[in-house]
Amino acid sequence: MSRSEIIEKLKEVIKMATGSDDAALDQVKESSLLTTDLGLSSVGVLYVVIAIEEFFSIQFDDVGFGDFSTVGSVIDYIEKKVNEE
Repeated sequence: MSRSEIIEKLKEVIKMATGSDDAALDQVKESSLLTTDLGLSSVGVLYVVIAIEEFFSIQFDDVGFGDFSTVGSVIDYIEKKVNEE
């Protein structure tokens, strides 16, 4: 799975978690900060973690979502996990 495919799926997850419209999602970049730029609350972060695990069929092993600060760091982790399997 390519980075562009991952970010598009991740945008779907973010849309569900935040209720953002498509225009706001167009502003999501790899450098976007999860809590500041995307406005994720702690409940939103939990929802995103669960949705990522379901969407990508991966598990967050030995890390917490707090270990990620940007969209790019989440993409890096997803890419690594997807390519492992």
